[in-house]
Amino acid sequence: MFIRNDQGQADPTGTGAQHLVLLGAGGDLASRMLLPSLFFLELDGLLPEGLKLTGVSRTDETSDDFAARLWESLRTHPRTLAAGGAALAWSRFSARMDYLAVDATDPEAMKRLKDAVSPDADLFFYMATSPSLYGPISRAVQAAGLAGPRSRVVLEKPIGRDLISARAVNDAVAEVFSEDRILRIDHYLGKETVQNLIGLRFANALFEPLWSNLNIDHVQITIAETHGVGDRWPYYDEYGALRDMLQNHLLQLLCLVAMEPPSELDPEAVRHEKLKVLRSLRPIGRAEVAANTVRGQYTAGQGGAGYAEERGTPSDTETYVAIRAEIDNWRWAGVPFYLRTGKRLAERRTEIVIQFKAVPHSIFPGAGSGDLDANRLVIRLQPEEDIALSLMNKRPGLSRDGMRFSPVSLSLSNSAHGAEPDRRIAYERLLLDAFDGNSTLFVGRSEVEAAWAWVDGIAEGWRESGLPVQPYPAGAWGPAGEGVWRS
Repeated sequence: MFIRNDQGQADPTGTGAQHLVLLGAGGDLASRMLLPSLFFLELDGLLPEGLKLTGVSRTDETSDDFAARLWESLRTHPRTLAAGGAALAWSRFSARMDYLAVDATDPEAMKRLKDAVSPDADLFFYMATSPSLYGPISRAVQAAGLAGPRSRVVLEKPIGRDLISARAVNDAVAEVFSEDRILRIDHYLGKETVQNLIGLRFANALFEPLWSNLNIDHVQITIAETHGVGDRWPYYDEYGALRDMLQNHLLQLLCLVAMEPPSELDPEAVRHEKLKVLRSLRPIGRAEVAANTVRGQYTAGQGGAGYAEERGTPSDTETYVAIRAEIDNWRWAGVPFYLRTGKRLAERRTEIVIQFKAVPHSIFPGAGSGDLDANRLVIRLQPEEDIALSLMNKRPGLSRDGMRFSPVSLSLSNSAHGAEPDRRIAYERLLLDAFDGNSTLFVGRSEVEAAWAWVDGIAEGWRESGLPVQPYPAGAWGPAGEGVWRS
């Protein structure tokens, strides 16, 4: 059990020493997201005082080379250029950092890491590697004598590609780390607007009484990307849009929208409510996939090359998926949840749309009655974070035709109020929570496996029914006439 020091950071010894071991430090995720996030936390003075960082990778380079390469990419970053004291922050950050060129799956090689770690430090092993290495790395960490009661591990998605493989990965890691010391990360949960969704629902008396099938017509959750798969096709051919995006990001967003109020903002309480949602999802199998799912794959168009051209040969992999999901419980019975994600779509957009029902009876006669749109709450995660509520408002002026209305949006975005948006990397929030011993925004094992169980049913239904991928031109909104999606 981790206790807290005076700054609120996890510290079982009272020394304040923490050590982050970044495994896969030479990879794309570490270079683009994790190391910049750590530096920006340093820039803001938020890193724990005693934190040390060791990058571990097979790439043969020195600590100085590793640091120089990182600074070369960081010094021209817009946040670095806009900040005061960036050079001083880098001086502090680089002093925390070293690098080891070792094979993290080799127990003998990992003993070199033990020599670089303070015996009094809380250890964080961040596995920015292929999930197939999570088990071997965990065993090597244990064999090197580094998997003590003050050690925790952070796992990146995807954890497996189906329920069987997810359980195998979880079992392998669980041989070394207990569940309370495993942090499964989904970076979407670190986004400011996702956290604000929790506040919007449970810190206001306005929405929760309306948050049910009595008032909500349907919910849309979209993760739309304009870029293609490119040279990542070997990975994407194995996973596809269903396993890569829907199983984790989309279902986590669905859980936060649909879960019951937890008893407190405690990791176990929140995970319990999310798990209940996942277990209430109506199964979609062979008999239902044609009516409730769409598979698509982009072809060459205004938005770029087709998937087959990028891959070099034809493939049945879906780059687009749309699903009509139902939650079988009292709160949501009869409310469809439309989930959609895809590559090379018309616009980069991630948003949650809560579509309320129309007023049951209009008292406004004549032309004015046709002006009434149902209220809509739009929670946008990217490209600009925003929460906007659409309300009907009388149009100014006089008319003999009765009152006329038009929708007006009430926005909670910083930019709408003249403030510059805080463009943080979502990993910053999650890394800070990991250092502070707060696992609320991390995903539990039961959630991962419940999500896979539901997704596996869809994948099996596709196989059994032979549901084909439908082509859509790059730059479109998906296959024509898909039927499932409601805009």
